[in-house]
Amino acid sequence: MTDGVTPAPALLQQRPFILFWLSRLCATMGYQMLAITIGWTIYELTNSALDLGLVGLIQFVPAVVLTLAVGHAADRYDRRTIVRIAHGTYVVSALIIAGGLFAGALSRELLFAVVFLIGCARAFELPTAHALVPALVPAVLLPRAVAAWTSANQVAVISGPALGGLIYLYSPVLVGVTCVILFTASIIFITLIQAPGRPADREPPTLASVLAGFHYIRTRPRLLGVITLDLFVVVMGGATALLPIFAKDILDVGPLGLGLLRSAPAVGALVTAAYLSRFPVERHIGIKMFAVSAVYGLTTIVFGLSTSFPLSLVALALLGGFDAISVVIRFTLVQLETPDTMRGRVGAINYLFVGSSNTLGEFRAGAMAAGFGAAASVLLGGVGALAVVGLWMLMFPDLRRVDRFEVAEPNKERRA
Repeated sequence: MTDGVTPAPALLQQRPFILFWLSRLCATMGYQMLAITIGWTIYELTNSALDLGLVGLIQFVPAVVLTLAVGHAADRYDRRTIVRIAHGTYVVSALIIAGGLFAGALSRELLFAVVFLIGCARAFELPTAHALVPALVPAVLLPRAVAAWTSANQVAVISGPALGGLIYLYSPVLVGVTCVILFTASIIFITLIQAPGRPADREPPTLASVLAGFHYIRTRPRLLGVITLDLFVVVMGGATALLPIFAKDILDVGPLGLGLLRSAPAVGALVTAAYLSRFPVERHIGIKMFAVSAVYGLTTIVFGLSTSFPLSLVALALLGGFDAISVVIRFTLVQLETPDTMRGRVGAINYLFVGSSNTLGEFRAGAMAAGFGAAASVLLGGVGALAVVGLWMLMFPDLRRVDRFEVAEPNKERRA
């Protein structure tokens, strides 16, 4: 090609990436199906909203504690091996749950132990998989590869919970067996990928290097505002942890309805992502980010008030769609506001904040639901999200005034 245009089927010709895409699809579907089974079983055993919130908290702990160890491992060992070990841990978890369901021996404590095991594996899997992708395709195809990987996640998030709920109606044990098959297939696909080469040796991670990233963010109001906005808005949201309560006690739709409820935000996100690929956000970036974050809070309130299953599905789909717009804007701002020499450390902190906001939000929702009820917890969370948006608009006026995406200059400090 002389015009620099990449042929449309080029990505499909990259066998290592296709294998990775299939592995990602299988692993994410299995994870979503397992999450449905764990959530429904815990609530059936304990009838406790707090226990549903503890599921998020238990997964939050390894994400924080293992951050430095994950980066160290991903830079020094075969990344395929790390992903295989993580997926193997998922297999063990699914076997424990399937065996426990078959024997009628599942307990609250055993399920919490499995959740912690999954949290440890996920803490290693996701950052390592991110680091593996660039080695699987030519640099010119990397943007398309990332988009394709994202689509695999969204397809799995949509289909996994719905399929898991449907299978659960027939046989809860069969859900665990299906997860074992999916995770095993993901391991096979990763194993078939030819080694992309051992990561180059780097200096070991130190406390000073981590603190340098925090210092950089603290002295850049735009970065600080973007990252903390996501953290606190999502913490105040966190309605997904309570979906088993809504499915069983409020909407009365059973495991299949629970699967559809969990899939709805991903449907909204997938439709929105397709729209943004054709009509990207280009002007009034800051105010639009705050606006869609506010709508996220409003749709959370609508879901909390709803006693209609169709309305609840629509509210969750809209929630996922507007959150997807916010994610695209925030991710782009973080990348462009950070010079290349700092992107690794800033990106690691951003990943920690984004990952922890979901799990902390689930714990917040579960703890409040235990005291005030599920609907009240969701309502208060939506109102809290709106309050955070309003407060952040006052605290970070420079972020509110951002009009276009701009590339940070590596040798020039931006004034606070």
